[in-house]
Amino acid sequence: MAQPTAEPVEDYDYEALPPNFSLLQNMAAGAFAGIAEHTAMYPIDAVKTRMQILNPTATPAYTGVMRSTYQIASSEGLFSLWRGMSSVIVGAGPAHAVYFATYEAVKHAMGGNQAGVHHPLAAASSGAAATIASDAFMNPFDVIKQRMQIQNSKKMYKSMVDCARYVYKNEGLGAFYVSYPTTLSMTVPFTALQFLAYESISTMMNPTKQYDPLTHCAAGAVAGGFAAGLTTPMDVIKTMLQTRGTSSDPQVRNVNGFMGGCRLLLQREGFRGFFKGVKPRIITTMPSTAICWSAYEFCKAYFIKLNSTSS
Repeated sequence: MAQPTAEPVEDYDYEALPPNFSLLQNMAAGAFAGIAEHTAMYPIDAVKTRMQILNPTATPAYTGVMRSTYQIASSEGLFSLWRGMSSVIVGAGPAHAVYFATYEAVKHAMGGNQAGVHHPLAAASSGAAATIASDAFMNPFDVIKQRMQIQNSKKMYKSMVDCARYVYKNEGLGAFYVSYPTTLSMTVPFTALQFLAYESISTMMNPTKQYDPLTHCAAGAVAGGFAAGLTTPMDVIKTMLQTRGTSSDPQVRNVNGFMGGCRLLLQREGFRGFFKGVKPRIITTMPSTAICWSAYEFCKAYFIKLNSTSS
């Protein structure tokens, strides 16, 4: 009887995560993707924060991406655009490790890793579960980041640790999580939409689900931009809640939840106020998600191929 021939090393099953993609490797890929995503477009994210803050007395007003970038760089120095990035680097790695580990575990449990088959419910559900887990870890770091992005923050905080101490001392532990429900109201639908769009586009472009950098980059960019635009209103309220402790406006300082933020924003700026910063948010998110998915899928393919070669 003829002996079965061994499969060549190159024909590894990219989607067969267990047992060919360990939890530790998955978390390492996620951490690498998270840091790459958040640091690449950080200056535009800083501009978005300035544009979203509800402060009618701010001078100058931040009204456009290019104009605001120039205003910040010329008045506060070029490196002010990167102020607070250390908080993202410290938090994004572990948060995205948890994020992608949860995503892959839930997706696999729901049967979403079958090659050639599209599972929109598995994609959306795994994305939502991943977000709930990672945001619980990342929310305090996001608060620190936004506090350091605001105008004149250099006078208040010397570093990430100094900012954390200041917030805790003056506003208590709750200040780090007051925006968590609002963050989830934004990130759960954002992630569900993004993962649904990403899986749909990538499956359409690459039905065999083999590693393809162009597919992962393009699908990630389109999915991220689509989800970012639709969830901008929740992002505006999140920014209000995370920066309220720095406001001189008593109404802003007393906002303590999503509905209170919505009422104040509607009263002050009308419906248009809910889409403040939508352009820099999309401009930031599209390349960020493209980088994130590309970095994650690259690491995923590398580790799976490495495991196949060594087995």
